[in-house]
Amino acid sequence: MDDDPYTGARTGAAATVELPPVTAPPHIVPLRARLPDAAPPQWHRGMTLIATISLFIGTRAAWTSAMLSAPPVAAVISVCYAGIFVAGVLTLGVRTRRALTRVDAGVLVLAVTLVLCGYWLNHPGTDEGVLTAQAAGEILHGHPIYGQPWPWLFDTPRVGITKTMSGGADYTYGYPPLTALLAAPVHAVLHSTAAATLVTTGALLAGTVVLWLLLPAPWRSAATAVCLGFGFLPSYARDGYPAITALALLVPVVVRWHRTGAGGRLRRHGALRAVCLGLACAAQQLAWFLAPFLLIGIYAVRRGELGHRQALATTARYAGTAFLAWLLTNTYFIAQAPGAWLAGSLLPLTQKAILHGQGVMGISYYFTDGSSRLDYYSYASVLLLLGLLVATALFVRRLGPALTVLPWCAFYFATRSQDGYFLMMTPLWLAAAATVPSSALAAAWQPSLPRIGSRRAKAALASGLLAPAFLCTSVAAASPPPLRLTIDRTAIAHRSPSHPGITSLVVQAANTTGTAIAPHFATRAGQGASGWWSVRSGPAVLGPHARARYVLRAPGGFHSLPVDKNPRTYLIAVSGTPMTITTTQVPPSAGGA
Repeated sequence: MDDDPYTGARTGAAATVELPPVTAPPHIVPLRARLPDAAPPQWHRGMTLIATISLFIGTRAAWTSAMLSAPPVAAVISVCYAGIFVAGVLTLGVRTRRALTRVDAGVLVLAVTLVLCGYWLNHPGTDEGVLTAQAAGEILHGHPIYGQPWPWLFDTPRVGITKTMSGGADYTYGYPPLTALLAAPVHAVLHSTAAATLVTTGALLAGTVVLWLLLPAPWRSAATAVCLGFGFLPSYARDGYPAITALALLVPVVVRWHRTGAGGRLRRHGALRAVCLGLACAAQQLAWFLAPFLLIGIYAVRRGELGHRQALATTARYAGTAFLAWLLTNTYFIAQAPGAWLAGSLLPLTQKAILHGQGVMGISYYFTDGSSRLDYYSYASVLLLLGLLVATALFVRRLGPALTVLPWCAFYFATRSQDGYFLMMTPLWLAAAATVPSSALAAAWQPSLPRIGSRRAKAALASGLLAPAFLCTSVAAASPPPLRLTIDRTAIAHRSPSHPGITSLVVQAANTTGTAIAPHFATRAGQGASGWWSVRSGPAVLGPHARARYVLRAPGGFHSLPVDKNPRTYLIAVSGTPMTITTTQVPPSAGGA
């Protein structure tokens, strides 16, 4: 049974009764054949127009770059400009739904062409891309990919590095192996980072086309805009992010997920969705966070239809199929080095990377002098995830349609809360909005809660589930920094009119806590931290309530200062166990006069 492409109503044979076909007399023509194709609704035109306009985003920059390095590509982009104008005219001018659907297809072709042009112009990849490409090369040679440091990959400025709160950096591969496996045969031909970025860009294009085909017709151009037109997902694909591979695999999993296991049978489509879920979990860790929400939703919908026993069996078969697909992808690496595989797969969750992102951790990183209890942000993230899982199980009829959004809320509370964790999965938001309406979950099972029938009681229960996370966040944000730092203004420094900077700093540090702190120093002028400053003198561990004098040398011997009107440079001192941060402003005179 399928959805009508415009109304969303289910069409086809009835689920329980099959009627014999009825042949109309030759002189009677079906009503649908006699009626002309209806005009598209205005909101469908709006979707297509928004997708068309989104193709302008970043296109001029790509054209400008192409004119310098690849004029034929610039010519293709110029033709795409003409195509955008034509698509805009046709969107507002065509009279039938079928014609507008063809315009949607044309907009998709334009978007794919522009993404390919952007890839041709820029595909060297960043840290995740170069790590994946290196892992692909190691797979070809039969070498282990987990637990192997590759520091030379980070020698170029364009390749960022993840610094850890313990004063080090991570040079190892820390993602599930599927993207590297897919990149291995490509690496055998290209021998460069392009092996990884080509796989992730291809995955994005394939996922976009699949989403476009699976969505109801009026929603299809929204898929073009979200996946390709706005530009942020193609940039992650060009950088080689394995999460893009996971996204592409999750598209068929999420579209109409409420139908998975209907009637108590997975059938071919349900099994394929389960395999895609397992492969997505074998591509990047973000898929792990969606999986439990999805299983809760499937169980609730099936239990409303079939009862507990059949629903549990169906959900178990689905989860088992996904687990088997995940396990088969990882088996070689588990057999090769099980300990290294486990540590590498969990690395993003255990590495204690330095603070970064746009979430609530910014209170302690950007807006106060620090915190002695940064670990509570991590506790808040875990507690919020668990609270949302329980809330989804209790109120699946209300929260089920938002099932593809809820998992990423937890990252807003984490110490690493960069927006990539949110926006890379936004096509799944669209997939659920277009194919899983609230009415589809109206009969889903929810546990009966005695004495909780009113809206106020339900709101109080939901608030109680989320309260521990907010409490932990408050503890982290309100805790004072563990150190009191005082920078000696007579620090050795260098300054020139065009290139102000610092060579070293002298810092007086006092530990105000009853816990020993092992400080590691860096500077920041905005959101990102510099490389680690080396400690020329001063204790590695500052004992409880102890004081010490640290002489710090800038990374590379010289640290540039901002040259704008109100330069602000901050010195940060961080520790990994416990996770803490202390911030103090570098006096302007430290640059020298």
